[in-house]
Amino acid sequence: MNKKVSISSLFTKGVVILSCCAFLSTTPEWIVEAQAQSNQTKSTKQSPKKIIVQQPKQVGFQDKSAGSNPKTSSMSLNPSLFQRKVPDELMLDGDANLDYRVTQGCLRRSFSEDSLPASVGIKDRQFAEFFKNQTKTFFDRMRGDCIPYTAAFGSRNRFDSLSIMNGPIQDSKTEVWTFTPSAVGEFLIQQDYLKDESKRLTEIRLPLRDVLYNPRKVNDQLPVELVWELNSIIKQIYPEENNSLENTNSVVRLIVDFGDREKWAQIWAVEIIDPNTNETYANAFWLERNDILGGFFTGSGESLERSFWTNPLSYRRISRGVGMVKASSKRSKAPAATPNANTAPAQKQRYRAHMGIDYSAPTGTPVFSVANGRVVHIGYSGAFGNLIVLEHPGNYHTYYAHLSNYNVELELGNEVRRGLEIGYVGSTGRSTGPHLHFELRKNGVYIDPYAAKTQLDLWSMRDNDSGQLTREILLLGSPIKNN
Repeated sequence: MNKKVSISSLFTKGVVILSCCAFLSTTPEWIVEAQAQSNQTKSTKQSPKKIIVQQPKQVGFQDKSAGSNPKTSSMSLNPSLFQRKVPDELMLDGDANLDYRVTQGCLRRSFSEDSLPASVGIKDRQFAEFFKNQTKTFFDRMRGDCIPYTAAFGSRNRFDSLSIMNGPIQDSKTEVWTFTPSAVGEFLIQQDYLKDESKRLTEIRLPLRDVLYNPRKVNDQLPVELVWELNSIIKQIYPEENNSLENTNSVVRLIVDFGDREKWAQIWAVEIIDPNTNETYANAFWLERNDILGGFFTGSGESLERSFWTNPLSYRRISRGVGMVKASSKRSKAPAATPNANTAPAQKQRYRAHMGIDYSAPTGTPVFSVANGRVVHIGYSGAFGNLIVLEHPGNYHTYYAHLSNYNVELELGNEVRRGLEIGYVGSTGRSTGPHLHFELRKNGVYIDPYAAKTQLDLWSMRDNDSGQLTREILLLGSPIKNN
């Protein structure tokens, strides 16, 4: 199997690192606006036929409606994939990141620049001394009238990370330094020098109205798998208290890597902004992680991942959730009643556990992969009917059952990207009507993704993610105004 190479992180990590990192600026020198390069974007980005499932050769995407002959191929599976287990002992942390917060701004320059940590709310004397000793040369290379910064704090106002930039000007001389606490009680510095690698990143601006209501125009700008991802992000970060934004000239600003044969396309940053005032209403950033799947987080550190893992399709309603349902039984013809016959006691209704979420939708509705993964089952499987099982890092599995058909390109062992159209809603197997039966399991144990206390490690902001988030807010977000 030709394994897909994940998008490399924007930055390498280390105690003190000097790197030529990927970077994107909002100045014309670094970013070509989508409005000015529409033709160029369409020629450089790949069409919807780019890699969405990975085989030794490139394969593309073809839409298949219900009614075609479904695949029956399957692989020899571990029986545990089909054993429904009740998560009696599954304890997941639902209180993660409750105290996490992010502050940002552009601090006016002064004669006491080395006291910046205290000025942005970091009350750690040991770090203040470390910062003062390490940044003597950094401030010699300052440009502009303010110092852009992003700081993150954890529980009890604990310092989590600080990223600073040597001025609001973003070009080849820009430096970004990120400070994080180490596991041994000291501090780490990551120094990034911005170079031409940023050319792989593109800024695209789309009218908010089009993103909300005109997907065809969005399809002209983005690969098909990113359209589903963008729609999911906007649904979460769209400020409901200001539901008139779509009637303004507000835009969605995207930072996108269109990928190549070795890596998938990826959205790195999303912002809803007012182009006249540059006010940012909402934002989200992608964090790439080596040991587990990456994820989207807002500029305040709030995870958006739960919604991705609970929206495998555009559904009308959830017709059935987790719980006990009546078990069906074979009907037999009742014996003819006789005057002297003893009345048989009524049979007690039996119930069975329903592990999974049923999404009611018309036959043929596209079903999407909720996360990057690998196909470990595709074929008919008893009560599941036509079933696809995807394996995800961390020993997670997702199940997509009762399908009418599959993406014709999909085969066992394929690595698929989040947002791939993997199949189509149907009513195969033990089903009373067209719907998608969706399950999420970890280590063979069923997890209810809608439960309030469910908080997977994939959805949490970890301590070592904080530095990447503050760095990307500075580098990929809109310029920060002076404090």
